[in-house]
Amino acid sequence: MTEARDFVASRLRAQTTPIRPTHIDLESQPSNLNSVGSPIHKLPSSPGESIKRRVHRSSTARTYQPERRGRQWAPGQEPGIDPTQSHDGQEPSTLPHLFEDCEIKVVDFSLDSIEVHHLDNKSLAHFLGDSRPPWVSCRWISVNGLSWDVIKLLGNYKGLHRLAIEDMMNTKNRTKADWYSDHTYMVLPLQKLIRLHSSSDSDADSSDSENEKVARHRETSTRQKFWSRLRKSRAEQDKDEPPKPIDTPADVHDPTNGFITAHVSPSTSSRVTQLRTLQRYHGGPNEERILFMERHSALASKNLGVSVEQVSIFLTADNTVLSFFESSAEDIEAPIISRLSTPETILRRSLDASMIVQAIIDAIVDLAIPVTTAYQDAIGELELDVLTEPDIGHTTALYVLTSEMSQFKSEISPIVNLVGSLRDHKSEPIATPGLSGKPGKLSSSGVVIGTMTSTYLGDVEDHCVLISESLDQMRRAADNMIDLIFNSHGAAQNESMKQLTLVTILFLPLTFLTGYFGMNFERFTGVQANSDLYFWKIAVPISFAVSMYLMRDLIRRYIIRTMTRRGITKSRRARGVGRSKHKEKRG
Repeated sequence: MTEARDFVASRLRAQTTPIRPTHIDLESQPSNLNSVGSPIHKLPSSPGESIKRRVHRSSTARTYQPERRGRQWAPGQEPGIDPTQSHDGQEPSTLPHLFEDCEIKVVDFSLDSIEVHHLDNKSLAHFLGDSRPPWVSCRWISVNGLSWDVIKLLGNYKGLHRLAIEDMMNTKNRTKADWYSDHTYMVLPLQKLIRLHSSSDSDADSSDSENEKVARHRETSTRQKFWSRLRKSRAEQDKDEPPKPIDTPADVHDPTNGFITAHVSPSTSSRVTQLRTLQRYHGGPNEERILFMERHSALASKNLGVSVEQVSIFLTADNTVLSFFESSAEDIEAPIISRLSTPETILRRSLDASMIVQAIIDAIVDLAIPVTTAYQDAIGELELDVLTEPDIGHTTALYVLTSEMSQFKSEISPIVNLVGSLRDHKSEPIATPGLSGKPGKLSSSGVVIGTMTSTYLGDVEDHCVLISESLDQMRRAADNMIDLIFNSHGAAQNESMKQLTLVTILFLPLTFLTGYFGMNFERFTGVQANSDLYFWKIAVPISFAVSMYLMRDLIRRYIIRTMTRRGITKSRRARGVGRSKHKEKRG
């Protein structure tokens, strides 16, 4: 039985996929079908080949294909990945070849005891070979890293659906929940604030004097790099070659791999790993745009950034949770294991796997709150700059900031619909159509969302709504600041034109008289018989008369405005005198 639900930011779209009867489930059975053929066109062996820049854009040809981690893409492939088969009727080039050293934690707990097992890729198979102890009421398996050998072991261990496994390996899915016969697959993004790694981070614990030397050296090296880049770009232009993109302050990697070197938290003392930024997650194959947006980000000046990764969660019918993180499992595991280690906590006493799911989603949403605060600080600084000295250059920073907030919100808003789906889920029997189109047998999902879980998921939903509303408010403020910048520049230009017009009106008659008296007449009695004072006797009255005539509308409006203000002032004074006399009579 398969019931799939996909979510978008604006609305909830419920979609129920065709479900096969429980006695004929072809998707869960091993497939012995032979390969039907291989793709005609051979795809690039690496993403870098498909987005490589040519010298002349007119002759540049690109190959666009979906991003798949550990698996080449080809049209018409068999949907899903079957972990029970080595080939699965596919060509070797389309088989998963993803490997990574994973950090695996298995948390077994009951009311009386709790055990945390630390495993890796090699020891996981031996652990899963042992039967589950009878005292274990709930089990949570958390995997940090995506590796095909681990995914295959856990997929066979819990009979995970092949479509869910394919979605888990495709790290750019929409937030959704897929309901299967004995497990539920949930996928959502994890967004958190990180510190971009630079070579000076290792000296963060040094003395103040050393820090000042490093800052001066960094400033000097920055100037030197600027001039060297300028000379290099000119040399490349002379060679008719495109200039290389300028490195970002954090010395990020080539955007074709989609990852940068950064600290897992805003602290410089946190560990360094490979993370994917918000721009690289949504930027697409355009490398120059990604570098430009990262370089002009409002958080880049503080050496901060926002990382995005996909989190996959499986909730099974036997009270077990499987979670897969790309690199940030430690941020989620630490607070949850701390709560489970205390017998008095609700999470421990509930013995409910759905509460573990709620705790994971709640921690993911909580990690997004510092990102919102960082954006509030950045837009506050921009607002002060715009109010004190509006400049047209601020519009670029505001556009980049609103673009990042839009991308950030696009990943937060669908979580509200995911939480609503979990709260509304009912494990009631439903009729599933058979292969022949006739009504099949009644079957029901063994996954149950507890009543307590539904209650606490409401708190997660409130946090998501608050973050979304805060982002909407900041976007409106950014739009208002952009309007203020253009209005201020428009008003300044109007004032300049007004002053230029007044000067033109004043000197227009003088220019005419100057040209008239400067003509080369053989006999000019007015000039020859008088001194230069004669010119001003004529110029001053004419200039005054012409200026008054040209400025008649402006003068009329000024007089009317002045008389209106005087009338309002007299009326207010009269009311004040009347009130004082009335008080004196009453007194």
